[in-house]
Amino acid sequence: MATGRTHRPATRSRGIPEATVARLPLYLRALTALSERSVPTVSSEELAAAAGVNSAKLRKDFSYLGSYGTRGVGYDVEYLVYQISRELGLTQDWPVVIVGIGNLGAALANYGGFASRGFRVAALIDADPAMAGKPVAGIPVRHTDELEKIIEDNGVSIGVIATPAGAAQQVCDRLVAAGVTSILNFAPTVLTVPDGVDVRKVDLSIELQILAFHEQRKAGEETASGDGAVPAKRASAADQGPDGDVPAVMPA
Repeated sequence: MATGRTHRPATRSRGIPEATVARLPLYLRALTALSERSVPTVSSEELAAAAGVNSAKLRKDFSYLGSYGTRGVGYDVEYLVYQISRELGLTQDWPVVIVGIGNLGAALANYGGFASRGFRVAALIDADPAMAGKPVAGIPVRHTDELEKIIEDNGVSIGVIATPAGAAQQVCDRLVAAGVTSILNFAPTVLTVPDGVDVRKVDLSIELQILAFHEQRKAGEETASGDGAVPAKRASAADQGPDGDVPAVMPA
């Protein structure tokens, strides 16, 4: 069986923009839902609505894949599922290690969606000696002393960090030194990595802060409207962030 160490997705070599790559999982999720309902074809407008993007952007994204659909028919759902899965590298086995098996790490270990999306949890790793050998999601936790050996034995190229912030950089350094080239970081800190290593950061507190900003803005508009004043005008293009409606500068 192929592993992540020997096969890499073709997206970069084919020149697909990073913004398009970031939307491909959204399309795949929507298409998978259609496939499960045995829907054979879908229009660009329907799929764009399901994925939360506009149809022109969707058609542009799919053009990078060489998929243009059929006029009056739309896109073949099963073929698009295969095409996007192949482009994302999900038609092969990607062994993953999760480091830090606290509440968040345990929740990630118990997530049932990894296997169906091309990922296999090869090992759960924690620094607490008391955790060693304890099963989480049916997988015995292993001590961090074994990290390098685990990565080598399983051909791991993707690591998930769910440790406290203070330990994250050291764990990251060890993962990279052992051969990991992609990291999903749940620790509330910014990691420093060498060229050639990709890091995706998931920070729930930042997402909540962004939602709080929008709630505050909506509350301010409602208050202004209730007082008979003109509602606060929307930010101009110069004030907007790269996605059009979120300011470029957000709380740290």
